[in-house]
Amino acid sequence: METISLRIYRTLTDEIISGALPPGSALEEIALSERFKVSRTPIRQALRELAARGMIELKPRKGGIVTSIGVAELSDMLEAMCELEALCCRICAERMSAVQKKQLELVHLESQECVANGDDAGYLALNKKFHHLICAGAHNKSLSDMIDNLRDRLAMFRAAQTGVDKRLTMSHDEHDAIISAILASDPEKAYLAMRNHTTRLSIHVLEVIKEHQG
Repeated sequence: METISLRIYRTLTDEIISGALPPGSALEEIALSERFKVSRTPIRQALRELAARGMIELKPRKGGIVTSIGVAELSDMLEAMCELEALCCRICAERMSAVQKKQLELVHLESQECVANGDDAGYLALNKKFHHLICAGAHNKSLSDMIDNLRDRLAMFRAAQTGVDKRLTMSHDEHDAIISAILASDPEKAYLAMRNHTTRLSIHVLEVIKEHQG
């Protein structure tokens, strides 16, 4: 059962990722307590979890400030994400079960319909499922947790790909290479295919952020 602090944490995470709470926003304990109609104890627990994921900077006895990520730090995080997801894909090619492979195939086929129909929202949901299935297929919880943490912190920046021409087609073609390597149980090809996919996205994200800050 979901705890009060977890519910608050998830709500605030969604607001930070969506940009509803931009960098520099103050998260004050008293205000949050009034908003969610709870005591300050679950508020503090939720804020500690946000701080542990690097999404806010805690202010003793006050609350927290939504963190601002510079280009250098963002570049470091994107590089780490590229390598971790590629590593996960490599392990997945060796460990993924037959059932999990079939699930991955079905998600990939569904996403093809979204590409054909220009359904961005549908593709985004299936893309998330596609990557989560690959993480699950690696059967390594520590690696999966690290990727989830980085994915949360990078979500608002990675959304910058919305301006890429034919992005759904490009993404789906890259997924083709990834899934082919996994189904063939070829760890090296799986690693390179995922690295190519995430690196392209990371380069575009950095270009967009530099433009905005320039």
